[in-house]
Amino acid sequence: MRLLLVEDDPLIAESLNRQLTASGFTVDEAGTAKQAERLGKQEDYRAVVLDLGLPDGNGLDVLKSWRADKLTMPVLILTARGDWQDKVNGLKAGADDYLAKPFQTEELLARLNALIRRSEGRVEAKLTAGGFELDEYRQCLQTPDGREHSLTGTEFRLLRCLMSRPGQLFSKEQLLEQLYNLNDSPSDNTIEAYVRRLRKITGAEAITTRRGQGYIFNALD
Repeated sequence: MRLLLVEDDPLIAESLNRQLTASGFTVDEAGTAKQAERLGKQEDYRAVVLDLGLPDGNGLDVLKSWRADKLTMPVLILTARGDWQDKVNGLKAGADDYLAKPFQTEELLARLNALIRRSEGRVEAKLTAGGFELDEYRQCLQTPDGREHSLTGTEFRLLRCLMSRPGQLFSKEQLLEQLYNLNDSPSDNTIEAYVRRLRKITGAEAITTRRGQGYIFNALD
């Protein structure tokens, strides 16, 4: 799950980035309104955490610009505690949820995951397909034989992407975009290596390769 974190305070941004990454997100950061607006239109994000108070503008204007361009990714805005007008204005501008500062990271993660589940038409924090069950909170996979397998962060992100749309073809480029942020420089065979590792857990039939095109999670319900 690739996420855009818009926060101009470096200490807050670093802390949130670390905790979001540990929870299975791939995080890009923006510290200004201009950078946030550009990245939101340029990259494919599953969700955005948007602080309203930015040094070169208001986060609400960024949000309005995204929505005017028909961008539908879920947006959670951060507001000052008790500033109800910010909350109202944010929701009117197209925000999907809000969180008042200061906040607990656990609540931020819970709200983000809830937003993403709703955007995918789900209500549970588990992805299921063909007898496979991926637990988003524990980052583990239960296979059809009932066994549980712990996953590394990258294995989890890759499998989550594939299982979120069973039967859909994902190109190598699309998967790299969801697994790594703008500062990473993965090698060309990274996806192939992780797919091989996942097949040791899922079996070769669950994830198939379409040569020259990409990968498909075949285990349909």
